[in-house]
Amino acid sequence: MGKAVRLDKFLADSGAGTRTDVKKLIQKGMVQVNGEKVKKPELKVDPENDVVELGGERLGARAEFMYYLLHKPAGYVSATEDTREKTVLELVPKDSRRNLFPVGRLDKDTEGLLLITDDGQLAHQLLSPKKHVDKTYFAVTEGKVVPEDIEKIREGVDIGDEELTLPGKLEILKTWEVQMPSASVKSTESEAKWRSEILLTIHEGRFHQVKRMMEALGKTVIYLKRMSMGPLVLPEDFPKGQCRELTKEELAALKEGR
Repeated sequence: MGKAVRLDKFLADSGAGTRTDVKKLIQKGMVQVNGEKVKKPELKVDPENDVVELGGERLGARAEFMYYLLHKPAGYVSATEDTREKTVLELVPKDSRRNLFPVGRLDKDTEGLLLITDDGQLAHQLLSPKKHVDKTYFAVTEGKVVPEDIEKIREGVDIGDEELTLPGKLEILKTWEVQMPSASVKSTESEAKWRSEILLTIHEGRFHQVKRMMEALGKTVIYLKRMSMGPLVLPEDFPKGQCRELTKEELAALKEGR
């Protein structure tokens, strides 16, 4: 036997409308419980065992919170609303938008993993600097990232704030020399334009942090993509602009890490 709740609350929690809206629907005789038409909003129903129908369609209790994994493309701002720019919530299923918001921010030109939810407590836990939740980014930089930079990132970097950044982890994936326009003169390393591919893991969420950290090392980030946040990892085959609910395993892993 499940926990009994008022019929109007059950309907509202199922997404049928506000408490005022659903009371009107009940009074109009549009709601049936176990095959019988009811007109009392205060009627107690068991969500696990009673069959509640609205206009002939069976309803189920809506989950307390929703959790979406979004592969954010460039060109969208991490906000719930904006009068000038496209927001990431435009990529979330419209019928599921309650009080959803992005957990943390990715810059307009930054791509990658973004968690969308209406669970404020979980969001706070993931974003709290005290929790040291890992966030890993793939970046392409102008400038040659060298082994000495790994140690600098490990020690913390001065990005102009009152305190150094928390120690991070830098992995150099690839460095290469960009071909110069003129083939008549062979460029030296000091004259050459270099680019690097890196993975950078940080534990904070300061404004433009990855870009500012690399800038402090004399490199400019020209492409940035978040690959993971805590145990949540962006699947390799998940297309940009796509959004889906977290799997039970993903959600359990997130909550275990609180």
